[in-house]
Amino acid sequence: MRGQLRLVEIADHLKLSIGVLEPLLAFLRTERLCEVSRSSGTDTSTSYTLTDLGRLRAEDFLQKSQYAGPAPVSLEDYIRQIQQQSVSNMVVTHDDIVKAFEGIVVKENILKQFGAAMNSGRAIFVYGPAGSGKSFISEHLVGLLSGDVAVPYAVVVDEAIIQVFDPLVHRPVPQTEANISLDGKRACDPRWVRCHRPVVTTGGELTLPMLDLDFDTSTRFYQAPPQVKANNGLLIIDDLGRQLTPVLSLLNRWIVPLDRHVDYLALHTGKKFMVPFDVIVVFSTNMKPQDLADEAFLRRLGYKIYVGALEEQDYRNIARQVCTEMDVPFSEDGLDYLLQELHHKEGRPLFACIPRDIIGQVRDIARYSNKPPEMTPEFLDWAWSNYFARDYEKPT
Repeated sequence: MRGQLRLVEIADHLKLSIGVLEPLLAFLRTERLCEVSRSSGTDTSTSYTLTDLGRLRAEDFLQKSQYAGPAPVSLEDYIRQIQQQSVSNMVVTHDDIVKAFEGIVVKENILKQFGAAMNSGRAIFVYGPAGSGKSFISEHLVGLLSGDVAVPYAVVVDEAIIQVFDPLVHRPVPQTEANISLDGKRACDPRWVRCHRPVVTTGGELTLPMLDLDFDTSTRFYQAPPQVKANNGLLIIDDLGRQLTPVLSLLNRWIVPLDRHVDYLALHTGKKFMVPFDVIVVFSTNMKPQDLADEAFLRRLGYKIYVGALEEQDYRNIARQVCTEMDVPFSEDGLDYLLQELHHKEGRPLFACIPRDIIGQVRDIARYSNKPPEMTPEFLDWAWSNYFARDYEKPT
């Protein structure tokens, strides 16, 4: 695929040491599959290229799989590594919670529940009405993840290649002098990438086939499913109940992994194998737990955390923060009008999302009107009427 390559380039691409590659290249030369195209006296500067016979052999292998990236690790090594860096090894303290949610208005009792839940390493079921801030809180759990993990570029199972490392999911830790040994070489196996603990978020697009290995018929290798990419980290299932797949089918798919911390995947050949399920799963939903799952499934969830309406003081604090962020002058009179004349008279609960959305619309109409943004009754009424859908009567 890349033509003539120097030995150091081959080693860098395959993430294998020169000591591993040299005997392999010597064997390929003996079999007349490759040849030295240029040599400058040092082994590392030696360049190699395929012979005609080597190209024919390569084309034959490409019919089986077109994977040509870093060398994969064995399934056994992958399982061992996942177990060594398990999420259950993390410790979340009150100070960690305070730091992760600094400047965010959340009830202390809810933060305590999330802190304990993260220490458990078990699944978390977050439920409550729409707009109460469930997704916002769930996303901030990322700040509670601690420690680095090693993620393989790929895993081999029965000669099938499964690509695990995903640059959209895994964030590599910047390489420092601590990662380099005294002889100038990398201290760890370069087939693994040292990353921050991963976070995978999925929502209404989630389907059952997405939880299985994704076999690309053109490249003929696999992509790991989201729960494998999230191993040793966080998997957030947002808007549970809004997926095209029936929610009961999705939940039944999770019963064994949540209970036994292992998952079972299958190659397109039919071979099944076990992988670790070392993930803190966060289910976020607007629906009542009893409407989604039976008691057997709910029992497997470590924590069921309800997020509801705010106290008035918390609502006021969020409104002040939003005004500062959006550069809208805060007004106590305006906020009193929003609470007493709009919320209370219409019986609207004080949900965490409302101040940001209403004040955002106040800013929008002020820009359109070429007026300074203010929390006046006129602007607040306009934003309120836009924000909430109204019932209407059909014409007779």
